[in-house]
Amino acid sequence: MLKNKPNRVFARMIAMLTAVTIALPPPLPLAASPAMEKLLYVLKTKGSLTQDEYDMLVAAMRADEKKEATPQVAASSGTGLDRRLSQTESKVQNLENAITSTKGQVEEMSRITDGTSPSTMSKGELDALLADKWYERLKFGGYAQIRADSVLSDDGGVLHVPADPFANEQSSIGIRRGRIKFSGDITSHVYMYLQADYFGTVSGSNVLQARDYYADISLDPARDFRVRLGLSKVPYGWSNMQSSQNRLALERPDAINSAVEGERDLGAFFYWAPYAIRNRFKDLVKLGLRGSGDYGLIAIGAYSGQGINRSDLNGSPHYVARVTYPFEFSNGQFFEIGLQGYTGNFVPTTAAAAAGGIPTAPTFTGNGVADRRVGISAVLYPQPFGIETEWNWGEGPELAADRRSIQSSGLRGGYVQANYRHVFASQQELIPFVRWQTYNGGRKFATNAPHSEVDEVGVGLRYIPYPELEMTVMYNHGSRTNTNVAPYAGVNYDYIGLQAQINF
Repeated sequence: MLKNKPNRVFARMIAMLTAVTIALPPPLPLAASPAMEKLLYVLKTKGSLTQDEYDMLVAAMRADEKKEATPQVAASSGTGLDRRLSQTESKVQNLENAITSTKGQVEEMSRITDGTSPSTMSKGELDALLADKWYERLKFGGYAQIRADSVLSDDGGVLHVPADPFANEQSSIGIRRGRIKFSGDITSHVYMYLQADYFGTVSGSNVLQARDYYADISLDPARDFRVRLGLSKVPYGWSNMQSSQNRLALERPDAINSAVEGERDLGAFFYWAPYAIRNRFKDLVKLGLRGSGDYGLIAIGAYSGQGINRSDLNGSPHYVARVTYPFEFSNGQFFEIGLQGYTGNFVPTTAAAAAGGIPTAPTFTGNGVADRRVGISAVLYPQPFGIETEWNWGEGPELAADRRSIQSSGLRGGYVQANYRHVFASQQELIPFVRWQTYNGGRKFATNAPHSEVDEVGVGLRYIPYPELEMTVMYNHGSRTNTNVAPYAGVNYDYIGLQAQINF
């Protein structure tokens, strides 16, 4: 079991406390034992100590107490004290190794949650840890991304990047994301997650918007089977599942994100994964490998299909299914592969496109336009070299060439990203990366669902001086359709983005 650890100051305080308690005989040695055992138990249940390490420390402590209670041992010479000090030093070193981290991102309570899914602790362990401490059932956290983009050139029209509102000539600096998260195991069967976002989305104004609001209902004591109800991520695509807090590139690739812009929708989803694999998903995040989180080995669900914070418009849900597996090889290397797909009817937003002599809004027939895709994902996690790739095919809403109707048309696209993670002895991180992405198909979430073509190469660098701060610079060169304004011109562009991410 891979573990998440506190900072070195906390680690040394615990180590010193353990050393003093074990090495120095207190006035009432047997009375101190329960308190120390409780401390070690909490460290074990939080994942800071393994079961073997816990058993070793408890056994050593009890052995020392028995020696203290024996007159002959209590009256022993300095040789016995030297031996005790040597044993204690070894215990302290083991404890410090067990609770000192090498990961390069904000610490989270190990085995309690990865921030998006329920604990993997048993009911007994969870109740013991949180007994009489109801407030510890809830976690507070989040992050803020301060973004500045500079368009170096745009030939053929005005650059518009759907996922990045700062990628235009008018923007300079702003808050791209301002996330605040509350989560926790409310009971042994119910896990709640709430995430709000504060950034400019409505008419250039900053607004507070719900990004997630869901409950996981566990169907068994081990939480292998669970149902998620509410506003949450739709299990389609690995990059869509990955948090923006962990993603290296400034924004998600168009080919995958165009399936579910905003990544979320109202729905009900069933997730299944055994205990060991759920922990592995969590470890891929906690180790700084930037995993997608725990969304099960198998996911099946139904959702509105109209996008985040949008009402259903046709009474007919979309259906989605995903299967993924994270392999762990004998050398410690992680590799994940997945397959996903969805189907449904999408109701596009329409408006009169006066440009080009079309004065009326396009029309479509039936109860929405056919919208279905299938995709594959493969991720070799950076240890230290990593590569990720996704591709999808299907059909979805697209504005006809005469701009008078919207029909279901073919689409395809994907991306490949390579990166290298270097962790310095000081625990600072430097991660260079390069990504190529392409997409050819309709952009269904845009007004009138115009055809979109994207061909882009991006090169970036992320520097993490300490867990609370991540700095990213990314240069992008390519061509894409401006799907924001008719006549939907193609634009050749170069732009650079700078971002500071503050984790808390």
